[in-house]
Amino acid sequence: MSIAHAPGPGHSNLRKGRSSHPGQIYSLTWATRKRAPVFRDLQAARQLIQCLKYADSAEWSRTLAFAVMPDHVHWLVELGNAKDLDALVMSVKSYSARALRSTGSISGPLWQPGFFDRAARHDDDLIAVSRYIVANPLRAGLVEDIGHYPHWDAVWLTD
Repeated sequence: MSIAHAPGPGHSNLRKGRSSHPGQIYSLTWATRKRAPVFRDLQAARQLIQCLKYADSAEWSRTLAFAVMPDHVHWLVELGNAKDLDALVMSVKSYSARALRSTGSISGPLWQPGFFDRAARHDDDLIAVSRYIVANPLRAGLVEDIGHYPHWDAVWLTD
């Protein structure tokens, strides 16, 4: 399949071959509907972060790093007791959409269907992956110093 004919976000071909394993670490990305910059709003971004934290507190996941961008999310996460990766992402997307609707931050759909995932391999340097995720606001030109961007966090791993 050529790049020109690659499936779009949410396409069922993206799920083919996807497997989920508790304890596996994944790098996940998903976007807002029509790439709307919903998370330029401080309160909307903080609500989404609370949803990620809720997933951790419910033991569905363990967050290693995240960056909430104006129109998408990067999340490095270890799968916990969620049924599978699809269920984890669907739960966070659903929970965050309901939270934002209840405050009037959004009125229609919040998220594009689907998400992109990459399972971490044993030889992946998770600190480097975390730094890459956290540096997204810098690469996007949103800030000149990551310390000035409020919507990221990382748990630095030790051996």
